[in-house]
Amino acid sequence: MGLLVHILVCLLGTGSWVAINGVWVELPLMVPHVPEGWLLPSFLTIVIQLANLGPLAFTLAHCFLRGQVDEAGVIYGLLGLGCLACVLLAFFWQETSVLGGSRYSVPLLALLFFLALVDCTSSVTFLPYMLRLQPQHLTTYFVGEGLSGLLPGLVALGQGASAAHCINASLAGNGTTGLLAEYQEARFSVRTFFLFLSSMMALSLAAFLFLNYLPEWAKENRAQVQGESPDAAQAPVKARPRMRGIDSGGGPTYSCAQKACIFGLMAWANALTNGLLPALQSYSCLPYGRPAYHLSATLASLANPLACFLGMFLPGRSLMFLALLSFAGSLLACYIVTMAALSPCPPLLHLPLGVLLIVLCWVLFVGIFSYVKLMIGKILRDEGRSALVWCGAVVQLGSMVGALAIFPLVSIYSVFHSGDPCNPSCPG
Repeated sequence: MGLLVHILVCLLGTGSWVAINGVWVELPLMVPHVPEGWLLPSFLTIVIQLANLGPLAFTLAHCFLRGQVDEAGVIYGLLGLGCLACVLLAFFWQETSVLGGSRYSVPLLALLFFLALVDCTSSVTFLPYMLRLQPQHLTTYFVGEGLSGLLPGLVALGQGASAAHCINASLAGNGTTGLLAEYQEARFSVRTFFLFLSSMMALSLAAFLFLNYLPEWAKENRAQVQGESPDAAQAPVKARPRMRGIDSGGGPTYSCAQKACIFGLMAWANALTNGLLPALQSYSCLPYGRPAYHLSATLASLANPLACFLGMFLPGRSLMFLALLSFAGSLLACYIVTMAALSPCPPLLHLPLGVLLIVLCWVLFVGIFSYVKLMIGKILRDEGRSALVWCGAVVQLGSMVGALAIFPLVSIYSVFHSGDPCNPSCPG
């Protein structure tokens, strides 16, 4: 039964961000067929920030309607909406409408808003729900959340998204000379990919249904909600555990300053991992070649769940330790941003060492901050439901600040530049 619960929790975690993560990796195949072109990623960024109205509304309801908001019912609605939106995307993502004399992908953008609403609101609903389960299941949830980025990426790689090779431009019949990047035809369609995403959302919904109604699980679930051990359902309700330091067996509770540090670390981690750095991955990696880009994207996605597995066996709740890890991860982020800013001619451009360093930096960056977020989640779980709700709100706030900070630099002021993979402009 314990293994089954872990599997169900992992499947629930995959439903947290699998939809939007899937859209990001599918963009190279969508962009040539929509009127927005490569402005679509910018539109998607804006849509995701608008969808933060969902977690804002839930957090306000939690504050003013204490005890009257059932996150389980909200989760059912979110996962059901995610399934429906993915199915509709599969059939209507290419439909367009005329607004103000220009043609836009209105159905696509509207459905992307609903998907973003599902994923953003999951941060403030899924985490509080985990309080009903045993503490060790929180790690499993974060593993599932990591897989929500890895699985769509692997499927997109198998699909052949963004794979290209260089051909002689004269063969393309466009009257120009030189080399031209030609993107190969995908092994299966965008529609099939979105149907895959809908099946992932459906699995997550089914897992949540079983978690709530599995008969053998009900006793443990009720005991956790009441603050009891599973084998002592008739014992007096225990006092809710408070946040403690690395020794959970009994040190002093954290001060207000320490709690502010905890939430600050969580906001900073998500600002980098969910907001700022993803927009720069192509600029930092593509100058070293498409293999470097694909390796960094795939291995970094794999580093997320692996870091969560590591957290099962090597937990570290010391705030000083987490702060030092965050500092190390921030140094790696600085290297990545620097390489993106120097694109298309970064250092070590034509050397294997350059490829090794950028891939290694991405893997370690994602792995370190995944571990930090897991440990902070474990700390806040001991504080109770309100702490986890605010944890989800801080996750979204940090992600929003990071995305809004990088958006004008990339999309408006064009601070970062990408090179032509077939016609490099750097000396070598």
